[in-house]
Amino acid sequence: MAEPSPKPYLTVRGSGSHELEIKKSRFICHLARVADEDEAQAFIAGVRKQYWDARHNCTAFVVGGGQPRERSSDDGEPAGTAGVPMLEVLRRRGVTDTAAVVTRYFGGIKLGAGGLVRAYGAAVSEALDEVGLLERRPVALLSVTVDHTRAGRLENDLRAAGYAVAGLEYLADGVRIEVGVPEPETAEFHTWLAEATGGSAEARPAGRTFVEVDV
Repeated sequence: MAEPSPKPYLTVRGSGSHELEIKKSRFICHLARVADEDEAQAFIAGVRKQYWDARHNCTAFVVGGGQPRERSSDDGEPAGTAGVPMLEVLRRRGVTDTAAVVTRYFGGIKLGAGGLVRAYGAAVSEALDEVGLLERRPVALLSVTVDHTRAGRLENDLRAAGYAVAGLEYLADGVRIEVGVPEPETAEFHTWLAEATGGSAEARPAGRTFVEVDV
């Protein structure tokens, strides 16, 4: 039985941080894209080490696809006032493979449970807006080999036609171009390639990959 095609998913564009101040307390949200739970835990450990002098380093992360792994920690804040609202923002925004740490420097004024929930949630939400999101879309990876004299033009034509050029490899007898094509469009791509190259190039399956699209 063929392995099912992976689904598109949202994640952060990369690492970044955002700070807000509420009643003299500083809330610094650090975000990172992570591939699995080990990477998430390593990112969290790094932030906690860097901000060792903060009263709290609260955390949340979501990793994986159809059955994601989720974890959160209040790190000394009243139960349910930090990690859970942080995790809820990640869920509500539909992002995965993402870890968040909110560092709090206490400003001397207590916020109450409701205030903490709003503050930690806002820190993550504003950081997601600041860092930005993208969609990772699964595509079939096709390998096309052409001679050196045609390679530059074909690469330009591929990009102009909206196909994702995933890699170039220069060989002794030509250039191998790896192209990402949505699986439902592979037959259409073979037709396009034959017309673009006068039938001189063929595309061979080379697995799957993801392309990243701004949202």
